Amino acid sequence: MPPPPTTGETGQPDLFGPLTPSAGPSAGPASGSGLPAVEPDLDLAGVAAACAACRRCGLAATRQHVVVSRGDPAARLMVIGEGPGAQEDASGQPFVGRAGQLLDQMLASVGIDSNRDAYICNVVKCRPPENRKPTPAEMAACRPWLDRQIQLNDPAVILLAGATAMEGVLGVKGGITRLRGQWRQGSGPVLAGRWLMPIFHPSYLLRNPSRQSGSPKWLTWQDLQDVRRRLDQGGTRRSGGGL
Repeated sequence: MPPPPTTGETGQPDLFGPLTPSAGPSAGPASGSGLPAVEPDLDLAGVAAACAACRRCGLAATRQHVVVSRGDPAARLMVIGEGPGAQEDASGQPFVGRAGQLLDQMLASVGIDSNRDAYICNVVKCRPPENRKPTPAEMAACRPWLDRQIQLNDPAVILLAGATAMEGVLGVKGGITRLRGQWRQGSGPVLAGRWLMPIFHPSYLLRNPSRQSGSPKWLTWQDLQDVRRRLDQGGTRRSGGGL
């Protein structure tokens, strides 16, 4: 396991280190939505192939690449964000821009390697134009792919990065400042038996870089320590994967 994060002269943890530049919880949209059916028994390779061919919403018309996932599909921790940005759309990988670099540092600060110990994806697989928030219809269209990823990854803990991820997975709108850091126990056929925690999105932390006690970055550090503790308690749903 990596060593604990270093501390500065004040004794405060070096919060994530320096930055190096560089629809509700039901399974899929309701019947009668007009969307084509999704094959329920796809493996992860099948999900990726189906996403590449997907035309379930208008985002398919403007994307460069479908952005499905990165990390270890057997990891006990799953991280779900909002959607791809410009760099993710260009590369086909989630969380590879500045926010992704910060996410990697955030996880590393509590001894979690983002590529070995986590499985990372988004609520929507295609970039919304101008990086706007995905609409409820777009999130609903993409939800079957996300549900299948959750079923196949079978994580013990799901980290919801930002208000849109919280809305897309749990159906809870707004209030990320109030709800971050609070454990929620999943229910229903996809989320039952899993622990979910909303946190601030890394892009929000880039805009709020203070590391003072009580700042968003400091609060996220507390949240991630709590996530690490739960993983260390052995609340696991599978025998494989990191951590």
